[in-house]
Amino acid sequence: MSGSDEFARELIAGLRATPRAVAPKWFYDHLGSQLFEQICELPEYYPTRTELALLQRHAREMAECIGPDAEIVEFGAGASRKVRLLLDALPSARRFVPVDISAEHLEQAAAGLRADYPGLAVLPLGGDYTQGLVLPPPLGRRIGFYPGSSIGNFDPGPAASLLRHFADLLQGGGLLIGVDLVKDPAVLHAAYNDSQGITARFNLNLLARANRELGADFAPDGFWHSAFYQPALQRIEMHLVSNAAQTVTLRGERIGFARGDSLHTENSYKYTVEGFQHLARQAGWVPRAVWQDPQGLFSLHWLEPV
Repeated sequence: MSGSDEFARELIAGLRATPRAVAPKWFYDHLGSQLFEQICELPEYYPTRTELALLQRHAREMAECIGPDAEIVEFGAGASRKVRLLLDALPSARRFVPVDISAEHLEQAAAGLRADYPGLAVLPLGGDYTQGLVLPPPLGRRIGFYPGSSIGNFDPGPAASLLRHFADLLQGGGLLIGVDLVKDPAVLHAAYNDSQGITARFNLNLLARANRELGADFAPDGFWHSAFYQPALQRIEMHLVSNAAQTVTLRGERIGFARGDSLHTENSYKYTVEGFQHLARQAGWVPRAVWQDPQGLFSLHWLEPV
């Protein structure tokens, strides 16, 4: 099945479901990936700069956990900006394998890494790291890198399953993973409702992508971006909300929306340090080290298999 066919199948299924929902992986076409890189630079969006600061401050300690002659596999690599701080502290790294669903964006990042790290083998893999990913035979001790708190996009059960999947892929190697922390809801609200409207454009690009790739006819101004914190579930939810009664056509399917109907496009769960460590243990990992900023906004965890 082609990528477009899979996108169409999942989007149609999500639009038929109750409540309506689609996986956030479909945000990341080339334009969506570019918009997300812009989000990462926004003053309201604390996760990227806080995680980068943690990597800058503690990369040597993390490198000691990883050890020499490692192969680094980054899941959801995007621009592969953060891994550079790790690679600088790992001069003996054997190979870097970035994995991302946006193949075009991935190739651009890989070309830059090859130029800047000429002694490092770089093998980009385009695809969905949550299913069907086949890695080449390892060149060294295989280590996973999963920054950005992308684990928060999964409900706790699927998150534990994903962590078990990573353990299978890493073949006994450890995992360095970024986890966003529970905090003041006002800080969270600002991070997902930025004043420049970049997050709204990122969310709405999902519909524009469906128009471009699938021949759908979503009206560009027919939906608005909604993001809010659900304290009982400790998660941000993002939705696209219909601003009028309308009918959308997608691959021959006619899908009706009433005013106020929403398509749930993303969750972003927030954890306490202890809460995430409990999840990791349930998934067969042993928490060995954790780094967090003084404000308690974000954390990086080093996990080793049981």
